[in-house]
Amino acid sequence: MRRTLVAVVSGSNGLTMTREHTAFMVLINLIWGFALVAGKVSLEHFPPLLFGGLRFALVMLVLFPFLRVLKGRMREVIIIALCAGPLGFGLFFLGLASADASVVAIVTQLGVPISTVMSVLILKEQIYWRRWLGIFLAFSGVMIMSFDPAVFTFLTGIFFVAASAFVTSLGTIFQRQIRNVGVFELQAWVAVIAAPFLLGASFAFETGQLEVLQSASLLAWSGIFYVAFASSLVGHAGIYYLLQRYEVSQTAPLTLLAPLFTIFFGVMLLDDTITTRMVLGGIVSLIGVLIVNIRQARKEKPFVDATPR
Repeated sequence: MRRTLVAVVSGSNGLTMTREHTAFMVLINLIWGFALVAGKVSLEHFPPLLFGGLRFALVMLVLFPFLRVLKGRMREVIIIALCAGPLGFGLFFLGLASADASVVAIVTQLGVPISTVMSVLILKEQIYWRRWLGIFLAFSGVMIMSFDPAVFTFLTGIFFVAASAFVTSLGTIFQRQIRNVGVFELQAWVAVIAAPFLLGASFAFETGQLEVLQSASLLAWSGIFYVAFASSLVGHAGIYYLLQRYEVSQTAPLTLLAPLFTIFFGVMLLDDTITTRMVLGGIVSLIGVLIVNIRQARKEKPFVDATPR
């Protein structure tokens, strides 16, 4: 067990992640893992587009001091912000509102293999059989889960989450090419574009917003605040801090703890249904994502995904 841990947290540079930083990495994944559960609780009261608009409005208020015009890069920044904000998260919250958090946690991981396929099609990157195997396993695992009778009731939610993974992955391709943009600068632009877009969409397609706001309980509001601040700001600030000190190959595999935490919290707190087929599909999918993560991390320079979770 000790050798396995050392293999995970040691990179090719020979620098082993300290116990404190390993614990911090676990904490970040715990924060991200609980975010879907907290969001699911709030979505029981708030309609999804209003929820997303309020979430990004809070982030915008906090990160507004980081907002500045990035000369020569605004086209890419706007594309990234649209994919990561109103389009990606609009679809994601629609999916989370109608599907179990545990299943959403697994389907969201499709963003890793989808972005890899896009890098081949758009950036003309070359990948080999191990990553193709990982991509195949990731999609196969989701297909295994999708054919479970217990999942049939929220296939629409799975579709929305998968569509969100596709759109967000497109934004990731642009993030890989942009340089000298801080994580909070990019998140500020995502929030500034996403907040009015989602709030406008809410008033166009949803009803009863005033009544929802007036009747929201502290528990319902807490989910929005948690997702806005703990998940997006603390989580991403933490991962950025660690990526300044360790290679991506050391941190990327550990991020798979997040969906495992979500499944645990979903079962314990939300009574999510877990069947044998769902467990099998989840294991197959996460193994595939792990393969892609490890192989990709060895090929690429450190990359910070600034997409708010």
